[in-house]
Amino acid sequence: MGKICIQSDKGELRLRKSKRLVGLRMNPSSRSLVAPDYVQQEIHPNMSGFQLVELETGEGTIEDKLDQVRQNEEVEVGTHVYFPEGSERPLIPTGELFLTFEPGVSEEEQQIVIDEFQLELVERRSEDQIVVKVTARSKNPIRVAQLAQESCLVKLAQPDFDTLLDDYDFNLPADQLLAHQWYLQNNGFVPDAQARLARGADAKVVAAWKRLGSLGANTVTVALIDNGFDLSHPDLQGKVFRPFDLWSNSPSLNQGDPRYTHGTPCASIAIASSNGKGMVGVAPNARFMPVSGTSFSSRVTEQMFAYCVANGADIISCSWGTTDPSYRLDSIKEQAIARAVREGRGGKGCVVLYAVGNDSKNYVNFYAAHPDVIAVGASTSEDRFASYSNQGMEVTICAPSNGEWPLLAARAAWDGGNPNEQGEYRYWVDGRSRGANYKHFGGTSGATPLVAGICALMLSANPNLSAREVKEILIQTADKIGSPSEYIAGHSRKYGYGRVNAERAVAEALRRKSTGAGLPSTPSTPTSPVSTPAGSGNAGAGGTASPSGNLFEVNLQQVPKTGWGVQVGAFSSYDSVLSLVNQYKSKFGQPVFVHVSTANGKSLYKIIVGSFPTTQQAAAFQAQMQRNGVSGFVKNFADL
Repeated sequence: MGKICIQSDKGELRLRKSKRLVGLRMNPSSRSLVAPDYVQQEIHPNMSGFQLVELETGEGTIEDKLDQVRQNEEVEVGTHVYFPEGSERPLIPTGELFLTFEPGVSEEEQQIVIDEFQLELVERRSEDQIVVKVTARSKNPIRVAQLAQESCLVKLAQPDFDTLLDDYDFNLPADQLLAHQWYLQNNGFVPDAQARLARGADAKVVAAWKRLGSLGANTVTVALIDNGFDLSHPDLQGKVFRPFDLWSNSPSLNQGDPRYTHGTPCASIAIASSNGKGMVGVAPNARFMPVSGTSFSSRVTEQMFAYCVANGADIISCSWGTTDPSYRLDSIKEQAIARAVREGRGGKGCVVLYAVGNDSKNYVNFYAAHPDVIAVGASTSEDRFASYSNQGMEVTICAPSNGEWPLLAARAAWDGGNPNEQGEYRYWVDGRSRGANYKHFGGTSGATPLVAGICALMLSANPNLSAREVKEILIQTADKIGSPSEYIAGHSRKYGYGRVNAERAVAEALRRKSTGAGLPSTPSTPTSPVSTPAGSGNAGAGGTASPSGNLFEVNLQQVPKTGWGVQVGAFSSYDSVLSLVNQYKSKFGQPVFVHVSTANGKSLYKIIVGSFPTTQQAAAFQAQMQRNGVSGFVKNFADL
């Protein structure tokens, strides 16, 4: 079959059509537990509403067979499935497209394009971007994208796709009861196990509980986006808060499917109840928001993060993703994550964590590479690098997981364990059972919710911490493990900034609370915002405003627009700017500038830190800021 080329905002995407796989959206009134006879094998039950199935084509072609299947009453929509060049991971077009128009194209002109391709408007994003979907009269979304891209009015026509994502657990699962949970406090041994551990090779969680004086607050909500949550498990029941299933678009989660068990152990490591039996999570008092139904679709990605933000998630833990180069994140997914980090928790930001992946690669899961997330790698019970854990400059932190001895985690009632083993070996690496509700677990899948639980303890200690501050504290308080030679400017491609230390992280959260850091505050020294001629841009969330009625000294001084700095934000609240200016001046010892512009009657404040004669010097300073947990980009003052 010939190659198909379409454009994306990350470049050209070359596709080939599958010869056996198709996507079927079944009529809800005709759904049956028994697969139709034309389906040879179901590959995945729900990819943006489509079942991914294999058809037996016989002597015919996939086109002929799909046309035949489409005639069945129970089939609402049938679509071809594609593979990106160099990948064997199937791709399903969801039927929606993101159309970005050239600057200055009016709504009337945009409607011409919608009508020409017989599309339906789903959502208007901005003056130049809309979401549309194909109709019964349209060509298929791939062909629509190709044709629309040729229009002089259209800058980019990007079909929405869904694909299969990886669950980042380890092949041999891992799990054990409190005395067995060495990752909370490692005393050098595990009861009833012939395992040698390195004393102290843990996340210091027990010490953090003692420092906090509790097991955390019940006002903190940890969302886990995954599949296979056993809500009746004794360590999870009674904790569930606002669950949601993305595949069914309902609060009723799919349970009992033996293919999906991953969410249960991940959730237990973060938030399993302290109920006097079984295991205990890192933050056992936290509320549990299960969001079921992972998806690569840009629209569903937006939906999952928007749901977490709208329903009060403080922390979002994701132990899944992909390292397939054909599936790098597009800007729509990147923006969905960024909005959660920026807008969640009333503007303080949701803390978002992603596993770096278990592929032994020199780069991380593309979701974990997002600059706003906490990218979690894995260390072992010997305080060594877990060889399966992906490496890269984006790794933020590592946390204990398997590699020498596994973690203890909850087991879904329908979990069949490792199919390659017999008896208790299906669940336990040494064949010794620690209870029917538990199993061994590991991978970066286990390390990530462990850190999510620590973040919940930090927010219990200081609920006013921003998402950026939580990441910054984790970086500052981590323990350096491994060889010192592996760290450059404090960062290792294997360990990130080190192995997470819950006690030190909670202590720093408490210290910032006692000193007012992380709380709405006023600057302690005068600031010097600089006014320059009006520019343009959109305001971002600006943090928490200072209390009304405060009096500040402001020195207004115009400066030449020459050189380069690092822009760290754009804000609509001047009170927020004053607090941040003081913070950045104190933290980095560089001049801080504020560019003020007005558009549509609203003021926009851009903060630029530092002034350098060359872009190279500014880039070096940007890297220093990034290492200290502050994201930004190099800005030419002449562009303001």
